[in-house]
Amino acid sequence: MNTLSRRDLLACAAGTALAAAWPQRVDAQPLKLQSWPLATPRPTGIHDVAPASDGGVWFTAQRSGHLGWFDPKRGRSELVALGARSAPHGVIQGPDKAAWITDGGRNAIVRVGWPSREVRSFALPDGAPYANLNTCAFDGDGDLWFTGQSGVIGKLALKTGQVSLKDAPHGRGPYGICATPQGEVWWASLAGNFIAHIDRRSGESTVVEPPTKHQGARRVWSDRRGRIWVSEWIAGQLSVHDPADQRWRSWKLPGREPSAYAVYVDEHDIVWASDWGANAVVRFDPASEKFASIALPREGAGIRQILGRPGEVWLPESGTEHISVIRTA
Repeated sequence: MNTLSRRDLLACAAGTALAAAWPQRVDAQPLKLQSWPLATPRPTGIHDVAPASDGGVWFTAQRSGHLGWFDPKRGRSELVALGARSAPHGVIQGPDKAAWITDGGRNAIVRVGWPSREVRSFALPDGAPYANLNTCAFDGDGDLWFTGQSGVIGKLALKTGQVSLKDAPHGRGPYGICATPQGEVWWASLAGNFIAHIDRRSGESTVVEPPTKHQGARRVWSDRRGRIWVSEWIAGQLSVHDPADQRWRSWKLPGREPSAYAVYVDEHDIVWASDWGANAVVRFDPASEKFASIALPREGAGIRQILGRPGEVWLPESGTEHISVIRTA
């Protein structure tokens, strides 16, 4: 573990208590990666993935302007056209079992009903500039929050269909976003080097500065206790912030020149991250503070996002037009 500041040192002083708070995990079986090429008529530019409500896996086809659906039982893919100028970035499953997409090309939030494949678009407010939409998350009230790298945080109120925007603190940079099990929403600013908590009533964000300066906070994910895990792209670290006591802890990824892109916390509170520097996926166990690295068999895999469901961790290989899974059950 790297101690990076006096705040980290204070956190280490309480390390025994903090370690006791992590759930214990039985020894894991050796990890195995299974991969499939995307058998599609054209390159998709696969970007983000999300387990679909029918056992398949959705993916955003940023280059071709589609929502993809992958069937792991048959190894086949389907593409659903999202409309003119579409360039989708993020996708998640909503409480309505539909796919919800941040579409930077259309400057809109797009819903694809499932299994109907019906496409509905929610445009940003009239006169809104290009937002460079990134990722989205549903809060505890069922509303959708999203980030725009151009410097906006947005909300789609599902009951009314109204989309509203707020200027992000310190301007451009909003990237990853997540909701905690308690329904709170946090986001990361890649250009701003911070994470932030959203006041769901006002829409305003409160900035929380990580102890490492210029770390490149890229994506965030919550564990079951509401701790916020951060992939630090420039620093090559995993960090965790506990809103309950304001503590931070940080760990350098293994390897010579790590670059942490995606982060995801599974149902056992095991943390997964993609390391572009090593062309690998790493698993981090907070209880033991140990990393395990899974080398990717194709050069330049480009894992930009990780998401899963119990027993499965899904990986989109944007650099190779493959989709992969690590089975943990």
